Amino acid sequence: MALLERITIDTEICHGKPCVRHMRWPVEAVLDLVSAGMSTAEIHADHPELEPEDVAACLHYARLVVSGETIAHVA
Repeated sequence: MALLERITIDTEICHGKPCVRHMRWPVEAVLDLVSAGMSTAEIHADHPELEPEDVAACLHYARLVVSGETIAHVA
């Protein structure tokens, strides 16, 4: 599974915010954990439903959003 395929947008989940694999884990919540200083291993240990690749996907998605690159194929 490619990293960006892990990011899904569904109007029925979290009001259509980008989420991790159709779960109720918005990208912004994962980014909050990272910005609070948690490592990928710590996030996975506290939230085993989030795989290390999910954290990487959230970071990659955020980079694309702030760069202005096209991400239309993610949804």
